[in-house]
Amino acid sequence: MRWVNRSIGRGNALLLGAIPLGVLALTYLFAAASRHAANPSDKILPLPGAMAEAMAALVFEADPLSGQFLFWADTLASLSRLGMGLGIATFSALLVGLVLGALPPVRATFGPTVTAIAVIPPIALLPILFITFGLGETAKVALIVVGIAPFMIRDVAGHIAALPREQVVKALTLGASSWQLLLRVALPQAMPRLIQALRLSLGPAWVFLISAEAIAADVGLGYRIFLVRRYLAMDVILPYVAWIALLAVAIDFLLNRTSRAAFGWAHKAGH
Repeated sequence: MRWVNRSIGRGNALLLGAIPLGVLALTYLFAAASRHAANPSDKILPLPGAMAEAMAALVFEADPLSGQFLFWADTLASLSRLGMGLGIATFSALLVGLVLGALPPVRATFGPTVTAIAVIPPIALLPILFITFGLGETAKVALIVVGIAPFMIRDVAGHIAALPREQVVKALTLGASSWQLLLRVALPQAMPRLIQALRLSLGPAWVFLISAEAIAADVGLGYRIFLVRRYLAMDVILPYVAWIALLAVAIDFLLNRTSRAAFGWAHKAGH
């Protein structure tokens, strides 16, 4: 049987997916052990014991100055900013994407503007956002929104514009107004696409969040990583990076499960 025709079961898929991760972990352990054998004080590739010890102080011990458990305070701050940014971007993508996709005059008028905004590197706008909104939470959330909303809007709008013309004709033949067409025909089919666009935007959203926190923040996962880098504290940086990756995977998993549960008709078997 050719590989393109092979069907992978859930158990086998988990096993195959774990193999590269295991290889990476073993490679890191081998490289770290080799460096420490040559230089016991090496900080570039810390051993698991050193990372566990450094993280224990952040996770289980309150900071003497602030009284906070820094790891959890950083996580809560970053997730709050990320959640607000994703929420605003998702609502904007749904509202604007529906209108642009379903109404050709609106698409012709505002489509080029959305495209022009989408091609601007969001990081280049960071100084403008800080000048406009200050160094508080608003600028950080705004960077996430500006960074991912245009892409999501274009994706949703393109999906709605590409709906079969027969659906629109049938709805209009049955007496549907433009408003009813948006709610009854476009909206149901936009929702699974919106979740997919949100999943694809998670990576860039984390990039924009970490960038904003690195420049102007006093708490957050990005802030902590850039704070300890001056001390070459890889025993903190690597676990924080791994934690960010774990959070991103968990959010992606929840979005995928939500989409499948709410819009099962949009997911073909085996995908």
